[in-house]
Amino acid sequence: MSTALHRTSGVATAPAQSETVSTVDAGPDEVSTRLLVSSARLSRNAMTEIDWSAPLDPGKYGCSPEWSSLYGTAYWDELTEAQRVKVTRHEFSSIMNIGIWFEMMLQEMVIRDQYLGDYHTPEFQFALTEIADECRHSIMFAKASAVLAGTSYKPKARIARMGRIFMGTAKNEVAYAGILVAEEILDVFQRGCMRDERVLPLVRTVNEIHVLEESRHMRFAREQVRESMKNAGPLRRRFSAYVTALGASMVVVSLVQRKAFADAGLDSYRAMGEMKANKHFHAMIRSSCVHLMEFLDEVGLLTPAAARIYRKAHML
Repeated sequence: MSTALHRTSGVATAPAQSETVSTVDAGPDEVSTRLLVSSARLSRNAMTEIDWSAPLDPGKYGCSPEWSSLYGTAYWDELTEAQRVKVTRHEFSSIMNIGIWFEMMLQEMVIRDQYLGDYHTPEFQFALTEIADECRHSIMFAKASAVLAGTSYKPKARIARMGRIFMGTAKNEVAYAGILVAEEILDVFQRGCMRDERVLPLVRTVNEIHVLEESRHMRFAREQVRESMKNAGPLRRRFSAYVTALGASMVVVSLVQRKAFADAGLDSYRAMGEMKANKHFHAMIRSSCVHLMEFLDEVGLLTPAAARIYRKAHML
């Protein structure tokens, strides 16, 4: 697809386009066929759309202030405007780095699921398209983090070990529901920031690209979960629901790392304490999970045991 690019404020932006993927249930191959067409028409390239060397506006945020994990706390009220701008940039970088961590797990799970698949089918071909998208997204997140923070943020060692186990064992509905959980949370966060003119143009473009392309991935994941759950008995359903919830909680509690607060020049211990007790931030997380919880309930993956984990992580 050839598109004229318009470069403003250090960011080249393509004319707005809407995602037209159907949401009618039609089975994995029919859905994948539509997604392949959509991907060919609407895919974006952050390497050419964004001027990564352009200077950053010192007054622009890294995310909408309302999405900061400290917004609404006493600590936030004490910060100067410059400190608020700086901490949101480091928070955004932390969230994008955790996105890279999970997208790397996603790629392995999808490759394992499609190993020795039916190569001629649209389902297999879109799965590879998704992996290619995730590689590009991870590079985009990495470059954004380099520009905004100049460092990497990784989950705690214990959670990283748990993630490795999840990555190596999750399959069928657990793999795709886990993918869906992480992407849904990022999706709502990024939609909330991508049209906010208080946010850096670079960040808005990163969010816009990811939201557009992840809408296809989430559609594919929902169809895979529905298809997989057709053969799930009560025991498997309860087990899958519980493991999915554990994986989801790992992602949510890792979004903003202590190091991000320290790098922003804050008292990281106080900031972590205020974030964990921040009712506004908890409400924002719950709002990002409303449609996700409805879907998990629909397919039988919101059991009482799973719901307890989601409530503890402020997702329900």
